[in-house]
Amino acid sequence: MANIVFVAKEITDDETRVAASVETVKKIKSFGFDVVVEAGAGTLSRIPDSEFEAVGAAIGAFTDAASADVILKVRRPSESEISGYKTGAVVIAIMDPYGNDEAVAAMARAGLSTFAMELMPRITRAQSMDVLSSQANLAGYQAVIEAAAIYDRAMPMMMTAAGTIPAAKVFVMGAGVAGLQAIATARRLGAAVSATDVRPAAKEQVASLGAKFIAAEDDEFKAAETAGGYAKEMSADYQAKQAALVAEHIAKQDIVITTALIPGRPAPRLVSRAMLASMKPGAIAVDLAVERGGNIEGVVTGQVADVEGVKVVGFANMAGRVAASASALYAKNLVTFLETMVNKETKSVVLNLEDELIRATMLTYAGDVVHPAFGGAKKGDN
Repeated sequence: MANIVFVAKEITDDETRVAASVETVKKIKSFGFDVVVEAGAGTLSRIPDSEFEAVGAAIGAFTDAASADVILKVRRPSESEISGYKTGAVVIAIMDPYGNDEAVAAMARAGLSTFAMELMPRITRAQSMDVLSSQANLAGYQAVIEAAAIYDRAMPMMMTAAGTIPAAKVFVMGAGVAGLQAIATARRLGAAVSATDVRPAAKEQVASLGAKFIAAEDDEFKAAETAGGYAKEMSADYQAKQAALVAEHIAKQDIVITTALIPGRPAPRLVSRAMLASMKPGAIAVDLAVERGGNIEGVVTGQVADVEGVKVVGFANMAGRVAASASALYAKNLVTFLETMVNKETKSVVLNLEDELIRATMLTYAGDVVHPAFGGAKKGDN
């Protein structure tokens, strides 16, 4: 009997994405698997059930998850969803495990083999499976689009017979994947763009996109990057120096976009109320780290809040605001990872526990929490 892959409909109110696309369903079918898509799973991503059916998927209900060997999701399953999965099922999703030990333990107790896509190692082999990059790219793009929609002036410089409109000044804080895409998008819209980051490698990347780099470039700055390419947490001394430089720069900006996240930690506070108060009337600030507490003081999750006269955008799940595009990329990340688990001869899922991708992303297996960052090999029922 063929392995069954179940594509779940997300139950979180603000989740518009789906864990499969027409293309990835075709790919999964080519593995020799049966695919069941929960009714309505792709509606908010512009994929009607009929399109999934046309490529060989069956349209089912949540109860069909009980017979699935593999469950594909966007968000970590809730306890009610877990109760409908069979023991030994493989569940692949964005698991948000940091600070959610009980939720991880619940998946272990259910005997699920679970994988957190956001823990995918940043190595060459895994580039096509990197959900943080695929989703952050779109979040950075959409942050600029949201800012431009709220900003009540033109973005590019316009020279007309009636006078010249100056270019909007956009400052991007954090030049990772989201930040670099925000820089590129703001530049395409004609803004005058500057950016900052604590990683020295970012300076060249920012400059290559035509933006001005702003940073206190001392010895600590020159050593400020982890082996994995993430930003290190900086000393209080450096933070004060950088904050003074940034505060002076922010006062001259029309739009500020913050993107700073450190895995497993609350988002660092980058913009204070005092900084916002120094900005021009009608200025915009967009906080892409709101789901981890936010980079901007006074940000309100899910709202555009007026803070010290600045419109602070706190939309969660920014990538989900371009759901059709985000789902297409996320689904491709998932199916590429799933393919590494497929035994082509037996047409079944086989977990190679020695594979570096499995080791890096597996949270629970055979009743245990197995990832060392979340309790090692603790029993799920402890």
